[in-house]
Amino acid sequence: MTQTENSQDLTGWQPYDLDYYAQEIVLKHRDKKNVLNESHKMRMAVAYGLERFWGEHLRLRLRRETEKKSQYWKDVWDKLAEILSRGGMNLPNDEIPLPDQARDKKKSNGKAETEKIKEMARKIWSMPLAEQRVALMVLTQFCDALVWWTQRYKQQK
Repeated sequence: MTQTENSQDLTGWQPYDLDYYAQEIVLKHRDKKNVLNESHKMRMAVAYGLERFWGEHLRLRLRRETEKKSQYWKDVWDKLAEILSRGGMNLPNDEIPLPDQARDKKKSNGKAETEKIKEMARKIWSMPLAEQRVALMVLTQFCDALVWWTQRYKQQK
């Protein structure tokens, strides 16, 4: 089979530049201490599902010393949503404003934050099963690319 014939068989398939975006994100976070170690954790977290993967950035953000790691996870989720939208899928991606623990502790409205988190989880869980599976497959490949670029670009101590 020639390359042209093969391309015709793959009319609906698009690579969506996963490798390019993974490289871009890894380079963005390369100079932040211990952040790229999260790539391996991301790849393992995919097995636990979309909602748990999404929620990891919140857990890390609440721990003050891991704010940069949180941003890495959020950047990956944001890019995943963008990639899937190019394929006609809508991945929930609500912003959940959490207070800066040192500055806004008294201003925090824990109930409102909890409701926003619940709503986001509900949106993820109510995605059609086929879309959840596609999103997980794309996320798996995206995380594989993140790990690959991490191994190439991670700075030695």
